[in-house]
Amino acid sequence: MIDGRRGRSVREQPGAPVRGEDGVDAARRGLGARLVRMGVRADHVTVVGVLVAVGNAVVIASGLLYVACALLIVGGLMDTLDGAVAKAAGTASARGAFFDSVADRVSDAFLFGGLTWYLAIGPHPREALLPVAILAVGSVISYERAKAESLGFSAKGGLMERAERLIVFGLAMLVHVVMIPILWALLVLTTGTALGRFVRVWRQASGTAPARVAAGARPWGRGRVESRWRALRETGGASPARLSAGQAARWRNRRSTATLSTRLRGVLNVEHTGTRGARAPRAGRPARVARRRSDGGSAR
Repeated sequence: MIDGRRGRSVREQPGAPVRGEDGVDAARRGLGARLVRMGVRADHVTVVGVLVAVGNAVVIASGLLYVACALLIVGGLMDTLDGAVAKAAGTASARGAFFDSVADRVSDAFLFGGLTWYLAIGPHPREALLPVAILAVGSVISYERAKAESLGFSAKGGLMERAERLIVFGLAMLVHVVMIPILWALLVLTTGTALGRFVRVWRQASGTAPARVAAGARPWGRGRVESRWRALRETGGASPARLSAGQAARWRNRRSTATLSTRLRGVLNVEHTGTRGARAPRAGRPARVARRRSDGGSAR
C-alpha cells in the first residue's frame, strides 16, 4: 500500500499538491470520486492491482523487463487509487485496510517470485536467491510493525518501506545491466530498515510500559507469557464457584476469550473429574454388601 487506506497523515510541504482533511490530494480525490460515480469500489481496485501483479510476474519471468516496468507503474497506480476511492465513497474501514495490506503482501510475493524465476533460468542462477531474501526481510519489516502496534508501540518509518522497495525494484529492471548490484543494495538497505525498526521498538519496550498496560490491562510478569488456557490448566477445569472472587473473575474473563478447542478441553476435564468422583465407593457400600451376603445373595 503506497498511499495508505489506513489514513496516513502527510504534512504539507511548499509546492506539494493541495490536500484535503483526509490527507488525499485534490487530483487523486477527484479521480476517486469519478470512479465512484462509475460504480467502482475500493475492493475492485485492490483486486485489479493483485491481478496486474500476477500478470507482471509472468512478464518478468519471460524477460520482458521494460514491459514489466510499465506494469509496475500501473500496479502502483491501482495501489494509490484504492484509498482515494474508499475515501471518496465514504467506505474507508479497518476491513478495507486489512484487505489492502494482505493484497500488498500477495502482490509482492508474485513480483519477487517472477524475478527469481527470471534470474534462475538466466545468466545469474546463483543470484536467484536475492529476490527471495529481499522478500523475506520485507516480510519481517511488516511483521515488526504489526506486532509492535499490537503491543502498543510504534514501528513506523525506515528507509526502505514498501513504496521505496518497489521503486528500487523497478529501477533494477529498468537498468537491468546492473540489476545484481542494485538488488544487493536493496537487500542491504532493507535489512538496515528491519534492524532499525527492531532497535526502535526494543528501546520503547525497555523504557516505557506498552499502551495495553497503561490502559489498565494485566501487566506482563517477569518470565511469564500470557496464555488463554493458563487459567483452565491451573484450575484443573474447576468451576468458578470453587475459586476465590479474584480467581473467578480472571477465569470468566479468559473463558470468554478462549478458543473452541480450549473450551472443549475444559469441559472434558470437568466431565472426567466428575466420572471419577461417581465411581468412587460410597461410605455405606461395604455394609450393604455384607447384608446381601448374609441374606444368601451374591455380590459381584
